[in-house]
Amino acid sequence: MAHIIVPAAAQGAVLASSEGLSFWGGVDPATGKVIDAHHPLCGQSLAGKILLMPTSRGSCTGSGVLLELALNGHAPAALVFREAEDILTLGALIAGKMFDKPLAVLRLGTEDYDLLAKSRSARITPEMLSTDDWDLPLSDRPARALHLTAEDQAMLDGAEGKAVQLAMEITCTMARGQGAERLVDVTRVHIDGCIYASPANLLFAQTMADMGSKVRVPTTMNAISVDHGNWRDQGVPPDFGLPASRLADAYVTMGARPSFTCAPYQLPAPPERGEFIAWSESNAVIYANSVLGARTVKHPDFLDLCIALTARAPLSGVYLEEHRAPRRVIEVELPAQYDEAIWPMLGWLAGQAAPDRIPLLRGLEGAAPNEDDLKALCAAFGTTSAAPMLHVAGITPEADLPPVAEADTVRLTADGPAPRLAAVQRRGRDG
Repeated sequence: MAHIIVPAAAQGAVLASSEGLSFWGGVDPATGKVIDAHHPLCGQSLAGKILLMPTSRGSCTGSGVLLELALNGHAPAALVFREAEDILTLGALIAGKMFDKPLAVLRLGTEDYDLLAKSRSARITPEMLSTDDWDLPLSDRPARALHLTAEDQAMLDGAEGKAVQLAMEITCTMARGQGAERLVDVTRVHIDGCIYASPANLLFAQTMADMGSKVRVPTTMNAISVDHGNWRDQGVPPDFGLPASRLADAYVTMGARPSFTCAPYQLPAPPERGEFIAWSESNAVIYANSVLGARTVKHPDFLDLCIALTARAPLSGVYLEEHRAPRRVIEVELPAQYDEAIWPMLGWLAGQAAPDRIPLLRGLEGAAPNEDDLKALCAAFGTTSAAPMLHVAGITPEADLPPVAEADTVRLTADGPAPRLAAVQRRGRDG
């Protein structure tokens, strides 16, 4: 498999990482330097590089950081992934489609990915990936055809205006990249892109608002970067407070509710089990899927608004029953004594143990976590894992889903003053 997800020409030095990177908090949006002190690429510049990593991780806001890098000339020349990835892919798509700043995105099979990682430099066209030693043809054909309803096609053809047409174009491009066969109705949306991560977030939102965009399903908003009504009295500098408040205003103008919370599941009438929603904000996505049993992919910034304008999302990932099953079992040995701090610690360690797959945590059946404990567990899990959910045996509603046949097992043990991750103990569905 060698697919070009976002076509563009690029060339540059190859920079490969064995770990995913969160652009939000991990990359300086003004310079393109990696600032995550715990990442192998810390201190290196991504600008102009052919950047390889298995997938991204962390916050949905990474889309906005990548867009800012593209607008200020410090973005990677191309992104190459080995696994499914949406957050940075969407940022690259917006950069090219809306602001004429193209940035190639590729997905390669393991062998081709490993071969490229050993190369010093590479060149990319929409048809070919080349190094000094070899060439690899690229395909832009999706794995499956995307079947649109008559209403979808009408939006795509511009029957409901330019803003909806652009939103549907972006949604369909992402759907094809995800291998979706169709789109699905959603009942509500949560916007993460209202956080002022960089000027790019405001530029995108204001551009969409100026086009007359209006959401068509109930849409809540994440916490914003300032106290909207009081930032001046609090001494926030105008060069930050003004654009941050204008960003919030742009989404309210488009019909979003000024809820200003990163925990929309705590608002009245939260989603029900099995309800199809479209949320951004990592902790909210993980909590909705894991604790409420609702269904949402971890939608990146900007796609959240596109879905709100169309009420349609790609039917892929954990929207589908077969993708919600555990792919790793984590056997947890709790210490003899612990307090509520155990829950964020468990989430962080579980994410380390399952950075790219949905885990099932066993051994907590008698722990009786409350809502705040589960909130902390999910939020911490999202900082170290790209997975959109986790299961906790005896506690979360879908924990009885059988692990996939190839699921393996790891242990978290209380060895010494703090839990540590033990080596893989055994493999197989039944352990």
